[in-house]
Amino acid sequence: MPDFSLELNEEQLQLQKWVHDFAEDVVRPVAHEWDEREETPWPVIEEAARVGLYSFDFFTQSFLDPTGLTLSVASEELAWGDAGITLAIFGSSLGLAGIAANGTPEQLFEWGPQCFGTPEKLQTAAFCVSEADAGSDVSSLRTRAVYDEAKDEWVINGTKTWITNGGIADVNVVVASVDPQFGSRGQASFVVPPGTPGLTAGQKFQKMGIRASHTGEVVFDDVRVPGRCLLGGKEKLDEKLARAREGKKSKSQAAMATFEATRPAVGAQALGIARAAYEYSLDYAKERKAFGRLIIENQGIAFKLADMKMRIDASRLLVWRAAWMGANKKPFTAGEGSMSKLYAGETAVWVTEQAIQIMGGYGYIREHPVERWHRDSKIYTIFEGTSEIQRLIIARAVSGVHIL
Repeated sequence: MPDFSLELNEEQLQLQKWVHDFAEDVVRPVAHEWDEREETPWPVIEEAARVGLYSFDFFTQSFLDPTGLTLSVASEELAWGDAGITLAIFGSSLGLAGIAANGTPEQLFEWGPQCFGTPEKLQTAAFCVSEADAGSDVSSLRTRAVYDEAKDEWVINGTKTWITNGGIADVNVVVASVDPQFGSRGQASFVVPPGTPGLTAGQKFQKMGIRASHTGEVVFDDVRVPGRCLLGGKEKLDEKLARAREGKKSKSQAAMATFEATRPAVGAQALGIARAAYEYSLDYAKERKAFGRLIIENQGIAFKLADMKMRIDASRLLVWRAAWMGANKKPFTAGEGSMSKLYAGETAVWVTEQAIQIMGGYGYIREHPVERWHRDSKIYTIFEGTSEIQRLIIARAVSGVHIL
């Protein structure tokens, strides 16, 4: 018999319970407060660091998991607690993923631990890609990095926007253009160490949802970083630029290599929001009476819940498949990574809306969490590639045609 199972193993079940208990005992009780405050929940991050959830070791083990499910399972459970706090805790992993996807092993082990610091001295990281005029179109980045050969330094200028931990991060991983004529093929990633002169915080954004996660601008004004901060090294960059000049395709792009690695985990976060809303509205429907009977006894309500459960489970299967493929270096020949993020993100928006509808007026007020979950869910159809961009990636993959 072939070795095939859709059940989590004992170690994964323990991880699932560990993160779920943290979400239930630490995150959920304060989720409303931090959403209202719109501030980074440092006490929660400190507790996550104390138990080992916010740490370089945790994410290293996640990346090394041959099943690929560690980060997806953890992301779903933590987002079940609260998505904004999840991004406050897991946001630094975006910077780490940027280093892991584009850097050398030596760079990963030098900078990776600095993305998190220690429980006694927390540090944070940011992955700086998007710009005001280059969100989905990463090939149009205007932030420039120019090499100063005499000093073996790179000089970075530009402004990044909509950045998780933007302006408060200790370690910034920035994608910049080194040769604009080649678009995304002429880009590279750099680590900007803590305290580097010229890096300043721009505005902090006030958002519809995920309010406990800090989102802001990062300004680079003649920021100088040593040559060793070029992820992957100068030789690798020169080879990539040489291929671009010859008209050959690059094996990977600085930003896309990171997004490919993180999309399933982002989908898992959306899945956690959807599951929270489904469970809450199911419990409500089994207790709420109208016209002399429980509302769950009405097909109009029961069928909504059936569809909610079906779409949640389908999302999880897509997320797990993409996570497994990524961990085992299987090519996303049909855009499987994008499928997972797209379907889970749109499911979260749809499920949370149905939850509000089931609860009626109670779903619309802040006394119940479903309105917050609905606000939080919307970002999952926008960041790390909009739903439209995900469909474009999938369509190009399955057709072999460069669809615009």
